[in-house]
This record gives sequence, C-alpha cells and structure tokens, in this order.
Amino acid sequence: MTGRELDIVLFGATGFVGALTAAHLAREAGPDVRVALAGRSRARLESVRAGLGASTDGWELVEVDATDASGLRKLAARTTVLASTVGPYAVHGREVVRACAEAGTAYADLTGEVLFVRWSLDEVDARARETGARIVHACGFDSIPSDLGVLLLARRAAADGEGTLGETTLRVRSLRGGLSGGTIDSGRQQAIAARADPSARAVLADPYGLSPRRAEEPPSGREGPTGVRGRLRTRLPVERDPRTGRWSGPFLMASFNTRIVRLSNTLSGWSYGRGLRYREATDFGSSPVSPLLAAGMAIGLGGVLTGLSIRPTRAVLDRVLPRPGQGPDAATRAAGRFRMEIETTTTSGARYLARVGADYDPGYDGTAVMLGQSALCLARDGAATPARAGVLTPATAMGEPLVARLRAQGFTFEVSRTA
Repeated sequence: MTGRELDIVLFGATGFVGALTAAHLAREAGPDVRVALAGRSRARLESVRAGLGASTDGWELVEVDATDASGLRKLAARTTVLASTVGPYAVHGREVVRACAEAGTAYADLTGEVLFVRWSLDEVDARARETGARIVHACGFDSIPSDLGVLLLARRAAADGEGTLGETTLRVRSLRGGLSGGTIDSGRQQAIAARADPSARAVLADPYGLSPRRAEEPPSGREGPTGVRGRLRTRLPVERDPRTGRWSGPFLMASFNTRIVRLSNTLSGWSYGRGLRYREATDFGSSPVSPLLAAGMAIGLGGVLTGLSIRPTRAVLDRVLPRPGQGPDAATRAAGRFRMEIETTTTSGARYLARVGADYDPGYDGTAVMLGQSALCLARDGAATPARAGVLTPATAMGEPLVARLRAQGFTFEVSRTA
C-alpha cells in the first residue's frame, strides 16, 4: 500500500449516516490520517466538511457518482481504504466494490443485504484475492456485535481447552434507537429482487447461502455436521425458555447476521466448530404480556417483509417508513443503546456467555462509530489483523484489533464462563 495518496476515503459522506461517520473520523482519526470525503455533489460535500471544524479543512473532496466506474477506479487506486455508506448496495455498490477489488484497496460498508454479499463473493472475491484487497461487508450494527461476539466466544473456549462451539444463541436484551431509512430501503430492494427471481429466493432461503464452500456445509435445512438429522431453526418462533421463564421472539437483523457469523466460521476454516448452530432472537422478558409482545413482533415483521415485496402494500408502507437519508435528531440519538447476550455450549459441555453493547443509537451513532473504527483499523492496524484477502467479514478481516478499538469507544465486549 505504499505510495497511496490517501488513507481513508468516505464515500457517501453527505448522507445521514455518512455525515455521522465523517464527524466521528474528524474526532478520532488524528492529523496523520489522510482523509477524503466523496459523493456525487461537491456543494453538499463542502457543506459537510464545513460543519466538521477547522481540523478537517485539508480533507480532500471528490465528486464521483456510484455509477461512474472510471472515476471510482481512479479514486480506489489513490487510497488505502474506501468506506461506503451508499446503499442499497445491490443498486449502488457494485462498481465501488469492483473498483476496490481491482485496485487492491481495502473496502468497508454497512450492507445488510444477503444478495449483495452473495454477488460480491461470486463476482469479485477471486480478483480481490489476487490483488490483496480486503472487501469487508457488514461493518455496522449489521453485523459487528454478532460477528465479533461469537469470535470472542470461540477464542475463549479454545484458550480454555473446552473445544468448539455448538448451540449458540444471541438474544437482544435491550434495544433503543431508530431504524434507518437506508436499512429499510435495502430490505425493500432485496424483497423486490427475491419476488422476481427464484434463484435469489433460493439464496435467501439457504442458511448457508453465503458460504464459498457450500458443498462442505450441512445440507440445506439441516444443522450441524453433514449428515446429521434435524431442521436448522433459522427463524426463531415465539418460545419460552424453561430455564429462565423468559420469552423470545424474532430479531429483525437475524436473517443477515446469522449468515455473516456462519461465513466467518467457514472463512476461518470452521474454527468455531463444524457443529456450530447459531441463531438470534429478541428477549421479551417474563411478564404476563411477554408472549403477546413476542407474537406481535413476529406478526409485525412478517407483515412488513411481505408487504415490501408486493407493489400495492409497498406503496402504503413507503408513506410511513423512514426514507433513505433521514434520521432522528441528536437528542433522540443520544438516548439510544443496545445490549446483547450470546450464550453457547461447547463440544466439551462448557457454557459461556458474551455480553456486547454500547450506549449509542445502534442504527445511527453506533453504526457510524463501528464503520469509522473499521476504516481506521483497516488503514492503521494491518500488521495486527489476520493475513487474509478477498471478500471477508469483520471477524475474519479485523478480529480482535477492532474489538480493542471499539472498547476504547465505550463498547462492551465481555466473555465469562457460566458452567
């Protein structure tokens, strides 16, 4: 990477989350990190930079559109890292990723789109391996808490000599914050694609649909090592934990996060274990109304996802759901937080618990911190990160150096043995 003019380019800096990420970099990057802001409107880029303070006066501004393949190739060749907030990524992200793969440039994004990651694996992974590019998807609330939390569980169990991970469940204990318009738009575009394309539906239905070594994974719809009987429960129904009496229901991000965690396991040579069975849920507590709340969540999520795939209902939902580029004010975001717990039982029978959380709005300020620190990690921590190239996940591209960075930003990543 010697000879690059820039350390980090933030593409999409004029969007809502992009501007928050720019502000985070302005606070945390330091004067020795060469940052540029990129987007399709120079006037809007100038406005964003002007609001960041005098320390960013020297940041370069680059006017480039997501469809400008030539301009993106030139930009990628000038920087060590390109971080993108421009979604939906299946619509606006392909030329950006392709440019980084060709230039050997590290890339980070906020996608929660299974189909986009699958495209990336199919179309640019081989080239990125040749050039040394690290294409790192899911560097926001999708899916850093899940991905890094499971990584730490696996490493703790291995360090203790307790084997690999088996039944592993993430439960959202507390979540306060808004769902970004960009996330909703990504879901909208993926729902449209799945309704129109049977092959897209097949990828979305396969819990191992992101695996680059699919033939070596469990058969579709089964769990554990190849040949083991039993359905893989990828969507958690409403259920009561007999040990604690607490009720669980579905978690909106689970369908994407679980696939990223399984991809991390595969990319690391199944270091978490061939018998990993991973799922995610939302905790609704143990009060008399808890099962009703969990059922309401299941019905609501199912209705929204179905509605987004059908034109008449999508038109109605579009009137009430947040639009891309919109977000809450600073006071509302300041009240945000998230707390997650990931329980696992290892092959030796040992049990561990990981706690992951932060006092940030998960979809906005928290995501801006996660993306900003991912970009800094890729730009500055190369010697400490795993020696991998190609299409990667946060755990397989950055791992514990990113955990350390996020802890320094007030994030909690704790692992304890419970039995």
